[in-house]
Amino acid sequence: MLKLLFFWLSLLLTLHLDRPLAEASNVTDIFILAGQSNMAGRGGVEHGRWNGVVPSQSAPSPSILRLSAGMRWQPAAEPLHVDIDVARNKTCGVGPGMAFANAVLPGLMRCNEAAAVVGLVPCAVGGTRIRQWRRGKRLYGRMVRRARAAARGGGRRRIRGVLWYQGESDTVRREDAEGYKGNLERLVVDLRSDLGIPALPFLLVAVASGEGKFVEQVRKAQLTIDLPNVQCVDAKGLGLKADHLHLTTTSEVQLGQELARAFLAHFAHRPSLHQLMQ
Repeated sequence: MLKLLFFWLSLLLTLHLDRPLAEASNVTDIFILAGQSNMAGRGGVEHGRWNGVVPSQSAPSPSILRLSAGMRWQPAAEPLHVDIDVARNKTCGVGPGMAFANAVLPGLMRCNEAAAVVGLVPCAVGGTRIRQWRRGKRLYGRMVRRARAAARGGGRRRIRGVLWYQGESDTVRREDAEGYKGNLERLVVDLRSDLGIPALPFLLVAVASGEGKFVEQVRKAQLTIDLPNVQCVDAKGLGLKADHLHLTTTSEVQLGQELARAFLAHFAHRPSLHQLMQ
C-alpha cells in the first residue's frame, strides 16, 4: 500500500513538473528583457566569474518570476540570463531586470488595484549587433516565441513592455552606427506587429559605452527615435567597470530603478492589453 502511495505521489509530481507553467502560473504583468550584455548583466563578474553578491534592490520576491530557457515560469533571481546568454566565454551577473521588477511592482499593484505578479522574459545575448535582431533572424525569432509563450494563459496576464539595452557592438563600424536608428525603428514596428500589440511600450536605454569609436552616433540615434510609446532612459554617467564597457552592479541597480520610474510615469496607468491595442 505504501509503495502504491509513493508511486501515485511520484506520478503526480512528474505531471506537475511537466505542465506548461507559462500557462499555469499567476503572472499578471510581463516584461521582455532584450539587447546585449548590459541587459543580460555583467555586474559582479570579474575574470569570468560572478561574485554572487546580490544587492537588496535585486533580491528575489514571491511576486517576481522569470521564464526559463525551457519556457517554464520559475522564481526569478540573479543572474536572470544564466540559461539564455550561454556562450562559452560569457558569464552572467547582476543586470537591471530584478531591480526594475522590485521597483515597478508596488506601482503596478496600486494601478491595478489588485495583487500583481511580474513575469520577466530574459532574451538578451551579449556581443550582438542590432542586425542580428532583425525579423527572420534567430534572436528575433526566439524573442517572439518566448514572448508568446509567456503571454499564454489569459485572465489578467498581458505583455506590458519591452526593456531594450543594446548598441555597444554597433559602435565599431560607421555603417552600423549610421544605420542604427532605422534598424531600431524597424525592430519596434516588427515586434509590435508580430505580437499583435500595436502600442506596446518600449523602454530604450541610450548606451553609456561602446566597443568602437562611434558611440555618439549610436546614442544620437537612440535619443532621437521618433515613435509613439517609446521612452529613452540615458545610461550615460552611470559607473562602468574596469573594462570601460559594462555597468557595475550599483549602476545596473540604478538603471533598473530608472527604467521602473519611466514605465510608471508613462505607461502604468494603462490597465489592460485591450487599451494598449487601441
